[in-house]
Amino acid sequence: MTDPESTAVDEWSVRRIVRTMIPLLAALSVLQLVSGTVLETYEAVLLRYPALLVLVPVQIGTAGNLASITCSRLTTQLYLGTYELSPSNPALRANTGAVFGLAATVFGAVGVAAWAIGLALGGSLALGRVLLISLVSGLCLAVLVVVASVAAVEVSYRVGLNPDDTTIPVVTNLCDIAGVLILFAVVSVVL
Repeated sequence: MTDPESTAVDEWSVRRIVRTMIPLLAALSVLQLVSGTVLETYEAVLLRYPALLVLVPVQIGTAGNLASITCSRLTTQLYLGTYELSPSNPALRANTGAVFGLAATVFGAVGVAAWAIGLALGGSLALGRVLLISLVSGLCLAVLVVVASVAAVEVSYRVGLNPDDTTIPVVTNLCDIAGVLILFAVVSVVL
């Protein structure tokens, strides 16, 4: 029979963390190349519309921040025994509502700021278009944040990995990659 204390100590060992994280981080780093490739294909659009150039890092950074917060909260609930994957779970509903509320507020403010900076840099995009691009892509990212965070917590826990170690890197990298793809998908439709 395994001693519960030795299992807990092993879970927190540097060796186990490194053994888990190095392959994960290496795979995620390779996936980051996708974002760079997509950005390169939109270079002309970014240079033509400086507001979009301002939006790129802020959009993916904000989505990553929302994902980190969500993963952290869900993992804490998991360890407290209050996490339940159910639409009737009030804590899960509250976290989802918070993500969407923050996304609408922050991405709206980001859209206005990106428009103002773009205008100062000689850009010509109207406020309505920049705001629409920022809000639609931001709210699409909010959906991704919620779904990916819940999936990352569930999968990590079920395969025996520590969700504290795995969820945030996975979801923030996913938001980086998908953030660029979603942003430019919305740009393609709006422009």
